[in-house]
Amino acid sequence: MYRIDSKVDTNSDEFIRNKQEFLRILDEYKLILDQVKHGAPEQSVARHKERDKLLARERIDLLVDPNTPFLELSPLAAYGEYNYQFPSAGIITGVGVIHGRETLIIANDATVKGGTYVKETIKKHVRAQQVAIENRLPCVYMVDSGGIFLPEQSKVFADRFNFGRFFYNQARLSAMGVPQIAIVMGSCTAGGAYVPAMSDETIIVKKQGTIFIGGPPLVKAATGEVVTPEELGGADVHTAISGVADHYAENDRHAIQICRNIFQNLEAVDKQKLDISVPEDPYYDPEEIYGLAPIDFRKPVDAKEIIARMVDGSRFHEFKTRYAPTLVTGFARIMGYPVGILANNGVLFSESSLKGAHFVELCQIRKIPLLFMQNITGFIVGKQYEHGGIARDGAKFVHAVANADVPKFTVVFGGSFGAGNYAMAGRAYDPRLLFMWPNARISVMGGEQASGVLIQVKEEQLAKAGKELDPETKEKLRQEILHKYDVEGSPYFSTSRLWDDGIIDPVDTRKILAMGIAMSLNQKFPDMKNGVFRM
Repeated sequence: MYRIDSKVDTNSDEFIRNKQEFLRILDEYKLILDQVKHGAPEQSVARHKERDKLLARERIDLLVDPNTPFLELSPLAAYGEYNYQFPSAGIITGVGVIHGRETLIIANDATVKGGTYVKETIKKHVRAQQVAIENRLPCVYMVDSGGIFLPEQSKVFADRFNFGRFFYNQARLSAMGVPQIAIVMGSCTAGGAYVPAMSDETIIVKKQGTIFIGGPPLVKAATGEVVTPEELGGADVHTAISGVADHYAENDRHAIQICRNIFQNLEAVDKQKLDISVPEDPYYDPEEIYGLAPIDFRKPVDAKEIIARMVDGSRFHEFKTRYAPTLVTGFARIMGYPVGILANNGVLFSESSLKGAHFVELCQIRKIPLLFMQNITGFIVGKQYEHGGIARDGAKFVHAVANADVPKFTVVFGGSFGAGNYAMAGRAYDPRLLFMWPNARISVMGGEQASGVLIQVKEEQLAKAGKELDPETKEKLRQEILHKYDVEGSPYFSTSRLWDDGIIDPVDTRKILAMGIAMSLNQKFPDMKNGVFRM
């Protein structure tokens, strides 16, 4: 592979200004992230500690192998919602390594409304299980939850992907032979009792963990029987009488050690083999991305300059260099793992779509993971392009992406607008992981375009009634639309609703993608059912 020849002047005024503005955006993100990670009420944290219980992230730190990273998913879930009373949606999810094995971890945060579930908590839990299903990752459930947040019950109980989906997913994971371990470290009530009951092995902490279908208040109301939580479903009950739990732990630390011991006895996995080389740092400084990442989307950014600061040795074997240059395609390595990269360098034309479809097929038949780097305004529009069959050719690209069975990963490093989001493996196309940089934007179109379209529609409606839109009202409407799109296109709006798996610092992109590829190897890549069709 050839090293990318960077044309960027890192001493130019434009580069320095962009870097300063990006660092401001990055600092804002890091401040928000820190506030969220320490966002539980002080009295709740103190009460938790008084009971000799570890915090959710402390439990995870002890569970994973020393000096290994934990890839946390959607730490800003529910950000800005519920008057900021559900930091991280009250649950921590992510991928860590236990005895050398990538594992999906779900840990309730009992300091946030007793670890109860709102809509975003449900979505985050289900999303984590989906990651486990797609990558055949063992699951550890660190249970400390009061179940459904009752004031929100209508939004979390009865629908297809609501609370009951947890247990459906557990049953499917079990049928796939994926190990599941539950550590009951607090309350485990009502439907939540099925989490440990449906796990392969269950650990429960003495005088701390409880499991029951109906708690003491419900038992009294239904039968008149007065019983304490410990008598009803404590550790002694479930390890010595009911058999619902398998291991009796003295405290959190003991429970976590038992869980780690269990992992020593799990069946080895037959992993997907890739041609992995020795990892190599990029030739160009990854922090130079701060001066390159798009902030003003009206200014073009050469995607190859971004790639040069992400891939091993800054080497990139480009595919179809001279054809359809608004989509960059080619092969590289990230932390030693081979990847096929598709990166936007402008709008998608028919030629770009054909090039993209061809490249995706190459990666699929060669069993090379795909990385989509989004900075896209969408597909080209206009009479000439419609007559030329842009819809037909765009559909080929979408077909190829939708049916690619190799692991797909998506990073939104700029804008993600319109159908370009779909073709470049947006959330609807099931990338294994999807992350956004803090400068990114995502919506059906940009605010300027949306205001132009909506104002034109309004003017046409008024014209039919013989009326006009006066300049003052028109400008007011334009500003309202711009504000709405500014708020709803924000990465914080996206990540709060779990449209992505989190906002990340660009310099961490390499490490995060490497972790994603490593976890994907636990599931063998299927064979392509047909050959490569030249487009």
